[in-house]
Amino acid sequence: MRQVVTVVGGGLAGSEAAWQLAERGHQVRLFEMRPANTTGAHVSDRLAELVCSNSLGSKLPDRATGILQNETRMLGSLLMRCAQDAAVPAGGALAVDRERFAESVTERLGAHPGIEIRREEVTALELDQPTIVASGPLTSPTLSRAIGQLTGEDYLYFYDAISPIVQAASIDMSRAFQANRYGRGEDAAGDYINCPMDKPEYDRFVTALASAETIELRDFEREDPNFFEGCVPIEQLARRGHDTLAFGPMRPVGLRDPHTGRRPHAVVQLRQDDVAGDLNNVVGFQTNIRWKQQREILRMIPGLEAAEFVRMGQMHRNTFLNAPALLHP
Repeated sequence: MRQVVTVVGGGLAGSEAAWQLAERGHQVRLFEMRPANTTGAHVSDRLAELVCSNSLGSKLPDRATGILQNETRMLGSLLMRCAQDAAVPAGGALAVDRERFAESVTERLGAHPGIEIRREEVTALELDQPTIVASGPLTSPTLSRAIGQLTGEDYLYFYDAISPIVQAASIDMSRAFQANRYGRGEDAAGDYINCPMDKPEYDRFVTALASAETIELRDFEREDPNFFEGCVPIEQLARRGHDTLAFGPMRPVGLRDPHTGRRPHAVVQLRQDDVAGDLNNVVGFQTNIRWKQQREILRMIPGLEAAEFVRMGQMHRNTFLNAPALLHP
């Protein structure tokens, strides 16, 4: 008889691990503490909830993420199957309707006869049975202490942030335009909404960002703010240099404004966030600016003057293990 395997954490890794084990005949106990205990970033009780971006990376076959997607798909990945079913237009990227994706993963795991989902917090690790710890960067404080006692090491950490989400109907398309960079993607009209800026508009926007007041985080002012370089808040990028954003998330390369016939000085892109097309997230615009001021600054963007936001940007602390020192073949 196959062993019972415990999987701690119902995020992306834990969900896939539980599925693969069950498909190979193991009995799996999958623990997820939500909804009884939640985090500062999750908003639902669904498994595999995407907290930050709804993009799973480039799907182009010559890119690392595209190769990985194809390989995991061939290996019977549950996440890739659900991602395909929940895909939204995103040019050369694989992006999903985050709610439909998480709902699909939750339903399939719940229906598998080899998986028992337990909605409770794990506070200690039982080392006498096979266990996968996949509690992720938002592990509860209690479990964090238990893992720390086991490893004998302090956690490493970084700060991560979330981008705002906008109601599509509130975007002024007389100022914005649809297009993909370099015309990539299946839809000739373009999958991304682009809000172009000339230099004076960009200058005013960056100045406002650089002077914006941010939300104070727990212990944030007493620690060295260690940002994940793939998700640095836009206000921090603005403070690094006036042109940093124009060469980063606001780079205009591969785009031409049909209203002027020229390439904009900078551009803010929005990507579809749900299958219905009612919501768009602001690509690469992670931020921790106070919400009232955040709305005011984001409405400086051409096309977003009357934007209605269903989610504001926010920051949270992620913890992780020193894997090279702790994990062995």
